[in-house]
Amino acid sequence: MDIMRKQHGFILLEALITVVIVSIALLGIAGLIATSLKVNQGAQIRSQASWLANDIIDRMRANRATAQTGAYDLASCPAPTGSSVAQQDLANWCKALGILPSGTGSVVLEGDRVRVTVQWNDTRAGGATNQQFVMETRL
Repeated sequence: MDIMRKQHGFILLEALITVVIVSIALLGIAGLIATSLKVNQGAQIRSQASWLANDIIDRMRANRATAQTGAYDLASCPAPTGSSVAQQDLANWCKALGILPSGTGSVVLEGDRVRVTVQWNDTRAGGATNQQFVMETRL
């Protein structure tokens, strides 16, 4: 009977310690999930930026003769308005950059090489304020 009195309440103490350990583990898992969501959102935005850079390059290749004259050069969005294919392509591309947070872009042609820069604000995904994706290729 003496032994029973010494162990009285020990099970309650074990249960409390278990609850504390499980709570700490669950908080750690919640932190991992939050970080994973931020990184995943940043990766999605970067993928969209890559797709948009390829989009304008494909448009330039489809209209190669005009692109080689520098008609697709763009310092930054918004694009100049007009009815030519190049101006419409640039206007549509600048409009598509709107899917990125504060998205903007530029196109520079140097000889037969084109450099496309897509910029956006990545603070929602936990990244730096100004992120950019630069693609350089030949027409």
